[in-house]
Amino acid sequence: MAATLSALRSLMSSHNPPLDALVVPSEDYHQSEYVSARDKRREFVSGFTGSAGVALITMNKALLWTDGRYFLQATQQLSGEWKLMRMGEDPALDVWLVDNLPSDAAIGVDPWCVSVETAQRWERAFAKNQQKLVQTSTNLVDEVWKNRPSAEANPVVVHPIEYSGRSVTDKLKDLREKLTHARAHGIIFTALDEVAWLYNIRGSDVSYCPVVHAFAIVTINSAFLYVDKRKVSSEVNSALKENGIEVRDYSAVSSDVVLLASAGQLDLSSAVKGNGTKEEENKNDFIWVDSGSCCYALYSKLNSDKVILQQSPVALPKALKNPVEMEGLKKAHIRDGAAVVQYLVWLDKQMQEIYGAGGYFVEGDGANKKKKSETMKLTEVTASDKLESFRASKEHFRGLSFPTISSVGPNAAIIHYSPEAETCAEFDPGSIYLFDSGAQYLDGTTDITRTVHFGKPSAHEKACYTAVLKGHIAMGNARFPNGTNGHTLDILARIPLWKDGLDYRHGTGHGIGSYLNVHEGPHLISFRPRNVPLQASMTVTDEPGYYEDGSFGIRLENVLIIKEADTKFNFGEKGYLSFEHITWAPYQTKLINLSLLAPDEIDWLNTYHSKCRDILASHLDQSELAWLKKATEPVSA
Repeated sequence: MAATLSALRSLMSSHNPPLDALVVPSEDYHQSEYVSARDKRREFVSGFTGSAGVALITMNKALLWTDGRYFLQATQQLSGEWKLMRMGEDPALDVWLVDNLPSDAAIGVDPWCVSVETAQRWERAFAKNQQKLVQTSTNLVDEVWKNRPSAEANPVVVHPIEYSGRSVTDKLKDLREKLTHARAHGIIFTALDEVAWLYNIRGSDVSYCPVVHAFAIVTINSAFLYVDKRKVSSEVNSALKENGIEVRDYSAVSSDVVLLASAGQLDLSSAVKGNGTKEEENKNDFIWVDSGSCCYALYSKLNSDKVILQQSPVALPKALKNPVEMEGLKKAHIRDGAAVVQYLVWLDKQMQEIYGAGGYFVEGDGANKKKKSETMKLTEVTASDKLESFRASKEHFRGLSFPTISSVGPNAAIIHYSPEAETCAEFDPGSIYLFDSGAQYLDGTTDITRTVHFGKPSAHEKACYTAVLKGHIAMGNARFPNGTNGHTLDILARIPLWKDGLDYRHGTGHGIGSYLNVHEGPHLISFRPRNVPLQASMTVTDEPGYYEDGSFGIRLENVLIIKEADTKFNFGEKGYLSFEHITWAPYQTKLINLSLLAPDEIDWLNTYHSKCRDILASHLDQSELAWLKKATEPVSA
């Protein structure tokens, strides 16, 4: 780590102009949350493996900013050369730079790895102290990363309409209508899931996300896909061409953005006939760019006076699931729920056989029992591998949707913990076990969290679990008028925790893709404001939690769909919305203090468990179904 920092500082000194600081973001050229191995630059320089954060290197300091999900993990992973900066508690990166570096300081960043929105915010902050943001012509981290993984040529595949539910032609027609309405001649897409959704393609360039490393440009008349051509078979190329899409080299996007900025020049270069007209084209002279996802490098090639900086016009259509996508998501979650139940049955048996634990149903104090088997052991990694094998046996399985969070005891307090085979914990019948996991299926993406205990949970653990469950139920039962955003609803999941002075440092819910990214916007349910109203046909997770550092963590998560609510009245003629659960797996009643649940909460739990039995029954064998029936027996206070 010290050698890497030294090498970077040497490059910073010799840079023209010399750099006083270098920013190393987590993101790739497409502002992705999850990136390929060769794009993990921030991880390479800092040693911190979390999915979110930004590193800053000056001539005598190295700092890393990350959010509350990763405070504990970063503390454990950062070496002595690094200082952790807690987002929301410590000064933000731009504020720190203004306060700690001299005026006229030059702060370098690779403009491909930072969004327009972030770069402009930094520039405004730096200008207050006559500091400047310098766009480096090369990525300095790449220059010192000697064993950087090479690029892979994974094939592009067409995502059939039987799963996508909408044709490319229909999507492009809708998009071009929006461009015309906004007086835009064209739009640049850099977000990988937007390119995949718009062109109905999928790939495997990023672990856990079925996307392709590609850019797209769509004009009134033409459509282009910028990708390593080795990935595109003749069949896929033909399918794209039939939809009016021309395939060009990945690197050609830079020069083509320059042509795009020169009215009509990019269309003149197209070899594929589009659907627009010259009359339409001449009325439109703006370029649409999403400032949150477009990289600063491409934006810098445009005339800023002719740029529309707005949220991508496909972000909302992608989030609003069509009937085919909705049906696919429901089916995928049923198969996924069956895999989770099969895993719990297996885990229950293993904990009893190997550790002499009381098990899933019995509050036996296995913590002090002698381990039954000295030759066998169960670890966070071997258990998560078993869970993956249950999912892999299901129809349409294509892989996991994120690295499984399989966490025992104190590790469960690390919100986005990722176990490693060499260092992971062994199971302990006296400790809580939290697993947050999901899968990619051709017909949908899943994400579920359950927290269990195979010994005797303490009264405090039960009280905390019950508070989390109450918040989870409250969110799922919410009814709210059209126009309500997720920030407004977030409090519902926290109130039961707040009553006891407890809370959690993450949002309560995120959208989920349709065989796409497990985290999907533009909406959120979070303490962080985001003024995107929730709408019918969106998906969103419901995942409150509570974490005690060094002791345990609890989280419960289901995927919900938003639908129109059948209310007695309709005040303001707004129309009202509600949620519907599509995740099916039991909550461990042993961990619930039933005396803390209200009668309507007990009714909800019993009804949900009854649906679990009915929906999953045909997907389980006789012994698994018997276990599920026991796990979902009605409860009372």
